[in-house]
Amino acid sequence: MNTGHHEASWRLPESDPHAHVDLGHHVRLARIAERGTFDSLFLADGPQLWNSVGQRPSGALEPLTLLTALATATEHIGLIATASTSYNSPYNLARRFASLDIVSGGRAGWNIVTTAGREAARNFGLDEEPAHAERYARAAEFVEVSRKLWDSWEDDAVVADKEAGVWGDERRIHPPRHRGTYFGVEGALNVPRGPQGHPLLVQAGSSEDGKAFAARYAEAVFTAQQTLADAQAFYADLKSRTAAAGRDPDHVKVLPGIVPVLGSTEAEAREAERVLEEHIVHRHAVERLESLLQLAPGTLELDAPLPAGLPTEDAVEGAKSRYTLVVELARRERLTVRQLIGRLGGGRGHFTLAGTPEQVADTIETWFTRGAADGFNIMPAVLPSGLDAFVDHVVPILRARGLFRTEYGPRRTLRERYGLPRPANQYTAALV
Repeated sequence: MNTGHHEASWRLPESDPHAHVDLGHHVRLARIAERGTFDSLFLADGPQLWNSVGQRPSGALEPLTLLTALATATEHIGLIATASTSYNSPYNLARRFASLDIVSGGRAGWNIVTTAGREAARNFGLDEEPAHAERYARAAEFVEVSRKLWDSWEDDAVVADKEAGVWGDERRIHPPRHRGTYFGVEGALNVPRGPQGHPLLVQAGSSEDGKAFAARYAEAVFTAQQTLADAQAFYADLKSRTAAAGRDPDHVKVLPGIVPVLGSTEAEAREAERVLEEHIVHRHAVERLESLLQLAPGTLELDAPLPAGLPTEDAVEGAKSRYTLVVELARRERLTVRQLIGRLGGGRGHFTLAGTPEQVADTIETWFTRGAADGFNIMPAVLPSGLDAFVDHVVPILRARGLFRTEYGPRRTLRERYGLPRPANQYTAALV
């Protein structure tokens, strides 16, 4: 998130308001994370202009393009790009991810999103976004076709026999010849199978449709949870669904988002959080909250609670799980709109924690050891300083407690770092 996950981070004296299109800035972030032996770097994305350009730095470099550049500037860290199944075609997207996997030496990951919102739909000739269930049905077929494409080359299809004049074995090429509800894809991919076989498959939806999709396909799940109890319930539910889908629950990693705001004392951290909240432009924040809650402009009052009679989750076709999280947070803690905006400013619903490095490490350890997480999606409020602080002050504590690696070691691919197997080629298996 360029200058940081807090929406007002760009207004701080230290922040560069042009960081979102600065390759050097992203290289620096990747190298800091690699210094901290992070598993992966994740880029959110959407096929629309996010936010009002008056609010914060808007627009972003296309993630697969950016991650290809970062692949040449790093050695170890995984590279996860967000890409939509609603507004892409399987052949082109499968090719781009296979290419990134090859260029990076097996470090590519795909965060699979269905893309909520009317704004994106209207960029692709639609008047309204497709229904929630339809988006997930299309996503399922999209992933199935992508898997066929990644498997359309067997690992040893390239013979490279110069003497015989045979470069490749045609018998080891398997065109998908797919005809489905949403896609028709005839030919084999025009790039060989990547080092990982398939890129790591990541998903971030926590609605009922999202969890069902994750249980079937995801190998890592980014999630937003506000409390330990909620995180434990989500973790247990997803692991159970994964087992019911016939998959090993250990082969899906649950990664809640956490927004750390660090200080040498708790008071210092609270002050840093207060400064960020003071820089929020409430007009923009109210407009965004009204859009999320599907309310008419001008409905919300800053010093009043959320109105009664909000739509139920079933009536929402956009980001269902985030809608529910925000409404439940406001109701549970009896927040005014102003207070809710302050809570959402740092992580848009992700768990925000202001404290010392020891307090942040304690929370991470508690969630990890008590069945709420396999790992975490660290979302610093301010970048790059927040990531520097986390790597310099929190990571050493986790290492000292035996909770985190001190070096990358021999595992090289992103799948290996996540403790996941390399997928067998479905066509080869069918021939055995």
